[in-house]
Amino acid sequence: MDIKIFQQGNKFLGTDFPIICGAMSYVSTPNLVASVNKNGGFGCLAGGNMSAEELEQQIDKTRELTNENFGISLLTISPQFHEQLYLCQWKKVPYIIFAGSFPKKNEIKMAKESGAKVICYASTNSIAKRMVRYGVDALIIEGDEAGGYVGRKGLNILLQEILFDDIGVPVFVAGGLFSGKLAAHMLMMGAAGVVLGSRFAASKESGAHPKFKQNFIRANARDAVVVPQFDSKLKVVPIRTLRNKTLDDFYKLKEKLLKKLKKEKISHTRAQKFVGTFWIHTLRSAALKGDVEKGALMAGQSVGLIKKEQSVKDIIEELVNEIKQETERVKEIL
Repeated sequence: MDIKIFQQGNKFLGTDFPIICGAMSYVSTPNLVASVNKNGGFGCLAGGNMSAEELEQQIDKTRELTNENFGISLLTISPQFHEQLYLCQWKKVPYIIFAGSFPKKNEIKMAKESGAKVICYASTNSIAKRMVRYGVDALIIEGDEAGGYVGRKGLNILLQEILFDDIGVPVFVAGGLFSGKLAAHMLMMGAAGVVLGSRFAASKESGAHPKFKQNFIRANARDAVVVPQFDSKLKVVPIRTLRNKTLDDFYKLKEKLLKKLKKEKISHTRAQKFVGTFWIHTLRSAALKGDVEKGALMAGQSVGLIKKEQSVKDIIEELVNEIKQETERVKEIL
């Protein structure tokens, strides 16, 4: 389908459609990545907290299933981050996406030296410009409507701060996206492409447990809440997840850690590690084992728009058809 607003993203990603399936730990399996690629989109593996050995197996399996480009998202705040980065260099991964926080200049250089195209998240205009100076090939601006680790601004503000600023590299947009109609307007405003997570998490090819998917289908947008930073003494990246008993357990953990910090019975680094470990274990429990009561159900606010489980093929076809219809409608009224 020859749609002019697809050209920038397709050229950068090597896709038929500039639709990225966001990387989701324990959900973005090689099968999901390959299914997205097969249907013209761009799939991403999630490095998460996997060991280098585990990630290597995921890369090799993905390459068995697809000959198309795919990306690997590396969490800069993960204890496994540097091992994963070295592995991606060695495996000549075509696209490396830095997430969670912001990479250092030498880390971006390392990724680029392997031949990879580098994509970074940007939550402010100043960070976007810094990442461009560091040499990134593209940016993702993600509003706090998204699931998992989020920034502190909505997508509408980021569009005006970064996308409209002509930053000099392709800019993909994420956070709260579900329909092709909205995606069309993102593209018409200059976005190179769109990133969807929650909708693909509930797809038939997703690696998530059936109970995990059913909770997505039943949820309302207001059920996806941000777990905030309660005290500056314990700095954590905000996380958006569905409301359940996990939140109560997390609040108790934070209260316990803050008391230890104030009494100097634990270091700040170790306290942060406890927080990270908590989310890793609870997300794994929900996504892989189906513990939807005490497991973390990380979801964006678009979860309220998911009404059924669809195949990746149907999701992408629906998105593309809606994008085409909306661009044609806009042409008619201008």
